[in-house]
Amino acid sequence: MAERVEVMAKKDYEKMTEELITPIIDAHHFELVDVEWVKEGSNWYLRVYIDKEGGITVDDCEVINREFGDVLDEKDYISENYIFEVSSPGLDRPLKKEKDFARSIGKDVEVRLYRPIDKKKEFVGVLDSYDKNSVTIVLDSGEKMTFEKSAIALIRLAFFY
Repeated sequence: MAERVEVMAKKDYEKMTEELITPIIDAHHFELVDVEWVKEGSNWYLRVYIDKEGGITVDDCEVINREFGDVLDEKDYISENYIFEVSSPGLDRPLKKEKDFARSIGKDVEVRLYRPIDKKKEFVGVLDSYDKNSVTIVLDSGEKMTFEKSAIALIRLAFFY
């Protein structure tokens, strides 16, 4: 039963954080990429990922951290001890929101599945289309493959080194 409460708190903390931080991020003309409440080792982390055209700097993260830190102190809606972090999502960030998919049409993506298809769990191709439930990529061979979003463990831009 305790685990269910923890999961509900995670969703609630993320939602409340998103609602409270969005006006601050919008005022600085940044984009809110994601909010996550995660436990790593013995510590809880409240992480906010922000971005802007040309990329986020450490100074940008510090501004949001300072301004939202005041809101966190005032609202005090998280009962656990935690570490608050503001970060850039990085180049290899997952595609999660509709705008992530829209901006990635025509780009190379890496798709990792929970369960293999023909003994393969990883596919790389050009993002062709997406909707609420599925993602379609075009493989190097020209073959189109459509994946249900519920079957995708991770989808992100592919980078070749």
